Amino acid sequence: MTCADFEILLCDYLDGALPEPSRRELEEHIASCAACGEMARDVKASLAFIEKAAVAEPPAELLTRILHDIPGVAAGARRPWHSRLFGRWTGWILQPRYVMGMAMTVLSFSMIAKFAGIEPRQLRPSDLDPVKIWSAADDRVHRAWDRGVKYYENMKVVIEIQSRLREWTDQDQSQTPVRASEQKKGAPARPNPAGRNEKK
Repeated sequence: MTCADFEILLCDYLDGALPEPSRRELEEHIASCAACGEMARDVKASLAFIEKAAVAEPPAELLTRILHDIPGVAAGARRPWHSRLFGRWTGWILQPRYVMGMAMTVLSFSMIAKFAGIEPRQLRPSDLDPVKIWSAADDRVHRAWDRGVKYYENMKVVIEIQSRLREWTDQDQSQTPVRASEQKKGAPARPNPAGRNEKK
């Protein structure tokens, strides 16, 4: 047995949990190795000293204080920076699954852009100018608003035209049976261009 094996098995030996063959081998090593024998004697003396100490009885309210006070203090002291800055609702966003999902989304968009032939442009300091960013965002918002208003106005015109056409079609269809019934009853025929009445 080596000294490293002795150090590994020493705790089991002192607890009495070592099997008989290993225990005999360890005791032989203690007898043959002066350094390991001294270590075993020191550890036995330390255990004997600890066993002489009286058993301390914890106060009755200690468990309650541990359960109620310490978790709140620990949670307040160990709050991460993003929780202190943005609030507790950001904790679920920064979980690994969401971060990995975001990374995979960025990777997917970059691959689509690569296959589509879109060349990414290197950012310049002028691109990060807050005035330019704000004006570009404001321009996009106004364009989207104008597009929406135009679409709404065009839809109003289209609906108005469709309703007028429907009314005219309904009126024409309601007048067509009346003309057909008048001609069947023997109404005078319309004159032809030559001025003579048509005979039926």
